[in-house]
Amino acid sequence: MALPDYLQEAGKDFAKQLTAQTAVPIDTGQFTGRQFVAGEDPLQTQAINLATQGIGSFQPFLQQAQNVLQTQAGLAGTGAGTGAGSIAAFTSPFQQQVIDETLRQFDRSRATGLQQIADDAFTSGAFGGGRQGALEGQFLADTALGRAGLEAQLRAQGFADAVARRQQDFANQSGIASGLLGLSNFQRQNLAGDVANLGQLGAFRQGLTQSQLAADQQAAQTAAFEPFTRLDRFGAGITGLAGGVGGPQFQAPATPSPFSTALSTALGIGGLFGKFR
Repeated sequence: MALPDYLQEAGKDFAKQLTAQTAVPIDTGQFTGRQFVAGEDPLQTQAINLATQGIGSFQPFLQQAQNVLQTQAGLAGTGAGTGAGSIAAFTSPFQQQVIDETLRQFDRSRATGLQQIADDAFTSGAFGGGRQGALEGQFLADTALGRAGLEAQLRAQGFADAVARRQQDFANQSGIASGLLGLSNFQRQNLAGDVANLGQLGAFRQGLTQSQLAADQQAAQTAAFEPFTRLDRFGAGITGLAGGVGGPQFQAPATPSPFSTALSTALGIGGLFGKFR
């Protein structure tokens, strides 16, 4: 059984066009010089630069905290000696002046007391006598003890004040070190958060750009293979007119190109011609 003449002519025309088309190189101008892969988004670049510049930006806080902790370590001992961190370093520089002035006032008061003993002895007619001497001796002994006790009390008060100031400084240094460590962590967390946010936004925008480029690539491919797509439709029409009688089964790729599709159609048409002859 022969195919109708119009189908034979159509098949010959299809073969002629396919032969001619396959002899023409595919127009790669649709692809040449064009970008189909999205580059680095400016926000991603900014994230990279921020991360690079921010590396170690928290180190100054850590160094300061370390210095403070070293100072604090000097306050953890007994406080002996006269160096930094010693109790002596926290003693008021005016303590000795206060002690000296207080003792001078005490000595003036004691001199007044001795003069009063002498005046009383003179008034009673016992000036220079043994009783005056005994009273003065007892007075001097008592006031000597009082003077020593007063000086000891002043020095003990100065020591207690120095210890309190030293303890307060220890607490202050602890607070400063904790604050610096907190600033260091805050710096790192903020930097990491900013870098992550910029990176995510950049990746999102890069994805949008890639989607557009992929669409452009698909459009360029469609345009480049348009002649083969047209031939495939032409050949499909011929096989349809022949009553849907298929030729040899041809296994096409999972995602065939227009060229392979047209070739498959040509094989089908060839099979039709062979069968009807």
